[in-house]
Amino acid sequence: MPSDVDRPASTALVVGLGNPGPKYAGNRHNIGFRVADELAARVGGTFRSHKAGVEALEGRLAGRRAVLAKPRSLMNLSGGPVAGIARFHKIGPDALVVVHDELDLPYGTVRVKRGGGENGHNGLRSITKSLGTKDYLRVRFGVGRPPGRQDPADYVLRDFAAAERKELDFFIDHCADVVEVLTSEGLEAAQNRFH
Repeated sequence: MPSDVDRPASTALVVGLGNPGPKYAGNRHNIGFRVADELAARVGGTFRSHKAGVEALEGRLAGRRAVLAKPRSLMNLSGGPVAGIARFHKIGPDALVVVHDELDLPYGTVRVKRGGGENGHNGLRSITKSLGTKDYLRVRFGVGRPPGRQDPADYVLRDFAAAERKELDFFIDHCADVVEVLTSEGLEAAQNRFH
């Protein structure tokens, strides 16, 4: 029997991380936005501007009420908008799911966890600072390590390579499936099914 902390909350807040604007749209760092867009298509809604500083959408995701959000700030300043939309909907960190790029996982690998370090990810660092806790759910989308001596910051701000783009839609769809199971069945169920 899952513990209370593993049970999904009545309303989930799913935040896809990225940088706003067309110049960043295809970047590895924007995979959270891409997954949020896929989830919005499944919900059947459109993101709208919200006073918290996010693009937001409310609907039913895998049978549960969910708020989907994409911060309008740059990645490094995501915390304020995420905390704002969470406060607006009275959603605690236990029901927050953040979808982000992860350098330490091979390309296309998806892993879920609660809490932990930020691994140098400034978007996560900003969210942790604004919430005052690391204890929220993370859906980590592997983008792999940069080749050679390329700076990781430059690497994540580059578009996916042509070979990667061939499978990208499949991996985004898979990541959205993981988010649906996480929000509807909880952390343990998602880990058992997808790890």
